[in-house]
Amino acid sequence: MEDLVAHQLVKYLEDRGVAHIFGLCGHTNIAVLSALEKSSIEFINVRHEQIAAHAADGYARARHQTSVVLTHLGPGLTNAATGIANASLDCTPIVVIAGDIPSHYYGKHPHQEVNLHADGSQFEIYRPFVKRAWRVERPELFAEIIEKAFQLAESGQPGPVLVDVPMDIFSRKVDVSLFERVKLNTRALHKPSMDNETAAEIVHQVAQAKKPVIYAGGGILLADAAAELKNFVDHLNIPVAHSIMGKGALPDDHPFTLGMTGFWGTRYINDACRQADLILGLGTRFKEADCSSWYPQYTFRIPPTKLIQIDIEPGEIGRNYPVKIGVVADLKQSLAVMLRAAKELYPEGIQREEMSREIAAYRKEFKKQNEEMERSDAFPMMPERILAEVREVLPRDAIITTDVGWNKNGVGQQFPIYVPGSIQVPGGYATMGFGGAAAIGAKIAQPERVVVALIGDGGFGQNPSLLATAYHDEVAVVWVIMNNDSYGTIAGLQKAHYNTTHGTVFEKNGVSTSPDYAAIARAYGVEGIKIESAQQFKPAFENAIKANKPVVIDVAMINNPVPTGGHWNILDIYSPGKNVGHVST
Repeated sequence: MEDLVAHQLVKYLEDRGVAHIFGLCGHTNIAVLSALEKSSIEFINVRHEQIAAHAADGYARARHQTSVVLTHLGPGLTNAATGIANASLDCTPIVVIAGDIPSHYYGKHPHQEVNLHADGSQFEIYRPFVKRAWRVERPELFAEIIEKAFQLAESGQPGPVLVDVPMDIFSRKVDVSLFERVKLNTRALHKPSMDNETAAEIVHQVAQAKKPVIYAGGGILLADAAAELKNFVDHLNIPVAHSIMGKGALPDDHPFTLGMTGFWGTRYINDACRQADLILGLGTRFKEADCSSWYPQYTFRIPPTKLIQIDIEPGEIGRNYPVKIGVVADLKQSLAVMLRAAKELYPEGIQREEMSREIAAYRKEFKKQNEEMERSDAFPMMPERILAEVREVLPRDAIITTDVGWNKNGVGQQFPIYVPGSIQVPGGYATMGFGGAAAIGAKIAQPERVVVALIGDGGFGQNPSLLATAYHDEVAVVWVIMNNDSYGTIAGLQKAHYNTTHGTVFEKNGVSTSPDYAAIARAYGVEGIKIESAQQFKPAFENAIKANKPVVIDVAMINNPVPTGGHWNILDIYSPGKNVGHVST
């Protein structure tokens, strides 16, 4: 029996449990779109492919399932590239299915072909940042390739893959037995765990350390290991610091949560890591932003601090710091084995009451430092007040997506997260435009939960057409635009080092050139609210949450820098020896 490849593809995706596909039409993929018309899979139509990629990223993170992007060749594929690269650096599993030129026209300059260096080579554009890129050369290979694509995206360190399909192959017939055969393959691979002896050795070293610290990265959340981490911490009472991607791995109100390290970490948290005699690194790459550019006087001092590192990806072990014990293993299973070892070796657990009191005192003092800004009636608003009032209104399990700037760095430092996986940030790539679109994907994945995008005006301005998708599909996200009329973080950096804000602020001759985002929202059919005073913000936000529909809240914000006890080496590059940071603009 034979059937069109496009029809078999849709049936395959249905069988895998795919419920939504994010994308944009083009003449190379309409065979697939037509096959989707009577499918249970919902096609989420966007107005720019970068929105599709970010929305698919947010969807995969919120649903804990590989997402699918369908795109057109050439400009469609390159428009999506930024969002897919962002997903790659944050280890989000996405299968990108891209249409391509007809296979019999390679090298003839057919419409929109990329062939400057090789014929039929558009799929190579993605090679630097996806786990693998396939080009389907024959229809009988399609079933095997799409199965491999999903398996690779989900295995080991997850990440995006590309399946590039010449448009004529979508419309070719294929023996359906080829697709039936791949259905026999397992959909869940067993991951490596940790042996009992290694677990006992790690537990012993952690227990014997005078100042141990667990350093949790995004790998904890990718492995769905937050509960296991909490159980392990509760038994041994080890303080936990985290990267920006690891925020929420342990709730921010847990008595042993220290907080975020690095550029925008506080001095107390950075010092706790720098003074530790042992760091247990779990699912983290020890990236520059999390490690204060790896300067030993700010965040980590490894050595002499001893490092034990556990990660599913061998390439991450010892990437930036020398490791005493390195383990390639699944964190969920490993933490369970380590807890079992801890209960056998230390059945009564370990008490660190002094450390618990010290962390509580630090939190109280840090909160006190921010109280004046959180209560300020100044308008434009203080960013601290915006974040504090958003947190007061939201339920504990609300999903927050951020962009970059105050809404990422300030959130990482000051905004409590209580439920693992309820915050999504563009970590590795730090992409402007991520937060607004990711919120759409997250809400579609978890429609019963409140979803809020905290996003700057620079980030929202990247792709405001995401509102068209929200309106069409009735996606009830609330976008809070923290509007400082600038690319605020960069403006503060430039002002500090060069005493100018040229090219970083949205004004001309002293007059703002920023659009009215509330009016733009209304033009898309979405409710738009422009905040006129600090007192107006909280009730407007409360009403937006209750409305259960897409709402944009445009709130003017003063561009004060995020306070930091960390360091960024660019400060030394711009102003060597002067200890210059960011300033208010």
